[in-house]
Amino acid sequence: MDHNATTPVDTEVVNAMMPFLREIYGNPSSLHYFGQQSKKFLESARINTAKLFNLQTPKNIIFTSCGTESNNMAIKGAAFANKDTKNHIITTKTEHHAILEPCAYLTKYFGFKITYLPVDGYGLVNPDDVKKAITPKTVLISIMHANNETGVIQPLQEISGIAKEYGVLFHTDAVQTAGKIPIDINKLGVDLLSISGHKIYAPKGIGALYLRTDSKSIVSAKQSKIEDIIYTTKKTKMHQLIHGGSHESGRRAGTENVPYIVGLGKACEIAAKNMAKENERLLKLRNKLEQGIKATIPKANINGHPDKRLSNTSNISFEGIESEGLLFLLDKEGFAVSAGSACTSGKQESSHVLAAMGIPPITAQGTIRVSLGHQNTEQDIDDLLHILPKTVAKLRSISPLWNK
Repeated sequence: MDHNATTPVDTEVVNAMMPFLREIYGNPSSLHYFGQQSKKFLESARINTAKLFNLQTPKNIIFTSCGTESNNMAIKGAAFANKDTKNHIITTKTEHHAILEPCAYLTKYFGFKITYLPVDGYGLVNPDDVKKAITPKTVLISIMHANNETGVIQPLQEISGIAKEYGVLFHTDAVQTAGKIPIDINKLGVDLLSISGHKIYAPKGIGALYLRTDSKSIVSAKQSKIEDIIYTTKKTKMHQLIHGGSHESGRRAGTENVPYIVGLGKACEIAAKNMAKENERLLKLRNKLEQGIKATIPKANINGHPDKRLSNTSNISFEGIESEGLLFLLDKEGFAVSAGSACTSGKQESSHVLAAMGIPPITAQGTIRVSLGHQNTEQDIDDLLHILPKTVAKLRSISPLWNK
C-alpha cells in the first residue's frame, strides 16, 4: 500500500522488454540493421509515451533516467539558458525535493532568486499568489501536478494561463499523476513536464521530460563553446545538461536505454487504456478506507482536499503517536505504508508538506500515507481496517503525548 513510492513492474511490461535484453541489442544510433532495429522500437515507445498526454509530436518527449533527472533538466536547463536576462524562479513550499534541491543549488552557486509560495490548509496554491510573484526577471514557474504525500491536485490550467500572459515558462512535476489521471498537455498548457517510469508499473531507472517546441526540429543556437550550447525554439529555451553525443535529438547525450524505454512505452500504453476504470476502482477503495478509519479511530484526520486529490492516496494523521512506531507494527503484520515521501522517510524530521499546510508538528509526527495500486483489493482494505484500530490503540496506550 505504498504505490506512490514505487510500483511493481507490470507483467506485460516485462514481456515487452525481454527481447531487448536478449536478441535485439543494437545501439539505436548505429546505421546498420541491428541499430536501426532498436531505433524503430525506441521511436515506437516514444509515440506510446506521447499518446498518454494526447501529444501529436513524439519528438517533444526526451527520455531520461528518472523523474529527478527530468526535474533537474527542466529547472537547470531553463535557468541556464536564460541566466543572462532572467534569474527568478517561482515554486511552492510543498514541492518534492527533486524540485526544491535544484532551486537551492541555483541560489547557492548562481545567485538565482527563488519564491516559495505558500499553500492553504488543503495544500492548494492560490493562482493569484503566482501572479503577484511574477517579476520581469522571472524565467520559470514550477508547480507539481499532484503532491506525492497528500495527492492534492493543483490548478495548473489556471496557472498556465497566467504564465502565458506574462511570457514565463511553466514546468510541472507530473510524476504522481502520469498514468493515474488524464493529462492533455495542450489543455494543461505547460511548457515542460516530468514523469517517472517506476510510478506507473515500468522499471526504476527510466523517465521522460516533455519539452514544448514549435513544429520544427530543435536546433543549436550557439556552438562557440560546449557550455554555451542552447537548444531553442519559438517557445522554449533550454540548456543541455549532459554532453557527449547527439542522442535524443541533441538534447541529452548518452546511449538510450532501449529495454527500459520500451518498458516505459508499454506502461504508458496500458495506463491510457485502463485509467478510467482503475481510477473508479481505487476511489472506492480509498473512500472505504478513510470512512472506516474515521468510524473506528478517534482523533484521526485526513489531510488534503476532499475532492481535488488523487483517487489512490490517503494521508492520515493519528494524534498522540509517532508514525515510525506505527509503520514498524504494520510492517510486522505485512502492510507496507509510508510516513511521507520515500525519498525522505529515512530522515527524522516532520513533513515539509504538512508544515506548509499548517498542520502542527505534534500532529504531523503521527502521519502515514497509504497509496493504493493495481494489486490492491477490497480484502486488503478490510484487513487493514481490522488491524489499524488495535495498532493505534496499542501505541496510544504507551504514549506520553496521548495519555497527557
